[in-house]
Amino acid sequence: MHINWSKPVTLALEGPDQWVVIHTTQAAAWALIEDWPIEDGPALNKACAVCADVMSGKRNREEARQAFIDAAIEAGIPIKD
Repeated sequence: MHINWSKPVTLALEGPDQWVVIHTTQAAAWALIEDWPIEDGPALNKACAVCADVMSGKRNREEARQAFIDAAIEAGIPIKD
């Protein structure tokens, strides 16, 4: 099930000024696995775990949104507010 977050996250995931909008936990998980510029880090690992928990119904989707933002900050990815 693809349920939108309360507010999407817009970040320069593919390079400077190449903005991507992430609306769902599923899209965030895909970005973390396929497109992330670092391969390891505490916030990245937590975000992957939280996304998995949300998709299995164990956590709130807004927890995934915040974990995704924390992982982007850890990786140095610019975020638009």
